[in-house]
Amino acid sequence: MSDKPITREEIFEFHKSGKVGVLLTKPLKTQRDLCLAYTPGVAQPVKEIAANPQSVFQYTAKGNLVAVVSDGTAILGLGDLGAAASIPVMEGKAVLFKAFGDVDAWPVPLNHCRMNGENTGKSDPRRIIDIVAALAPMYGGINLEDIAAPACFEIEDTLDAMLDIPVFHDDQWGTAVITLAGVLNYSLLCEREISALRVVINGAGAAGIRIADMCKAAGVENLIMCDSRGVISTDRSDLNDHKLRHACLPGPDSLAEALVDAHVFIGVSVADCVSADDVRAMADYPAIFAMSNPDPEIAPATVAAVMGAKPYVMVTGRSDYPNQVNNVLGFPYLFRGALDARATTINTEMKVAAAQALAEMARKDVPADVKALYPSEDLRFGTGYIIPKPFDKRLFVEVSYAVAEAAVISGAAPADTDLAALRAALEKRNANR
Repeated sequence: MSDKPITREEIFEFHKSGKVGVLLTKPLKTQRDLCLAYTPGVAQPVKEIAANPQSVFQYTAKGNLVAVVSDGTAILGLGDLGAAASIPVMEGKAVLFKAFGDVDAWPVPLNHCRMNGENTGKSDPRRIIDIVAALAPMYGGINLEDIAAPACFEIEDTLDAMLDIPVFHDDQWGTAVITLAGVLNYSLLCEREISALRVVINGAGAAGIRIADMCKAAGVENLIMCDSRGVISTDRSDLNDHKLRHACLPGPDSLAEALVDAHVFIGVSVADCVSADDVRAMADYPAIFAMSNPDPEIAPATVAAVMGAKPYVMVTGRSDYPNQVNNVLGFPYLFRGALDARATTINTEMKVAAAQALAEMARKDVPADVKALYPSEDLRFGTGYIIPKPFDKRLFVEVSYAVAEAAVISGAAPADTDLAALRAALEKRNANR
């Protein structure tokens, strides 16, 4: 990464006229091309799709096209700024889909999806569900983005049950998949079984809830979750269904009390909510996943000062520190694998498989071209490198294939899927990128 600061002018220049467009996949240069592309030739695939609906994947762009849907209620860390303001982020997501997963994606910002029918206030889940269900025929997958909790849970769950294509809310699951990869590798480094880890999560929004789900799916048994009111325990009467699922028995009342003897802290909350004394109170060889952006729950320099020469793992959501949890490590390959396997959903097994594949990649020798992009980092598996870098092209094949394989094994994709051919196609596609 260049040390030269990015200027406001440079940012606006980069975003002028948008970041996405349409690329034709077939020529249109002759009268014959025109007849093939539109009338009269187009009538043939139309009739074929009407007679055999599954052929829509063969004769249209649907099989490699994802809708990036948002109502703008939770844009990055900026909050509720509306559908139009979400477009640069949705375009950016489409760029990442294409650059990393070779998936065509298109922004779908939704207006008039609020409870009062205008463009302010909380999300109206039913409006969003109805609109997305109506536009789904064009797409092979739906990526929900920047939709505030708790509406995002209902929207994803309902659409996933309604539609026969994958529906994935990245703000819920993307961070969770990458975080689990880091936890799996931390478990190896500290030589503790994942079932023996004592995990504390601060932040019970979309990301925090799904991180808890993923950790438990992978074998974590001792997990305490905190929100702005303290520890989420069974004696509280203010819990929604998602929080209640992760409520622990009454015990510690605060985040500080919960962190005593904890092995892992996972923060998706607010800056500076963890103190140096909190880190000192944790178990030997702790892992601190301080992922609040732009300012983490505790500064890496503070943790380093506390730990001194003692072993620990530090993870953030920032690109200027090692061990960045970056969702671009997840969603392009989750959709690539799901689309290629013709999966109807992205289930827990597929998400865990993606996390495991990411964890395994961090244990492998890093190619020279990737090392050259990070000259100040030691990219060898260890406390400073437990999560792979986004520009490692091997992720395209390994993570996507792991997802596709899990889809077939779990029944989310056709049982007769030729996995060997699928992997070969991924390798060919990767070579041509």
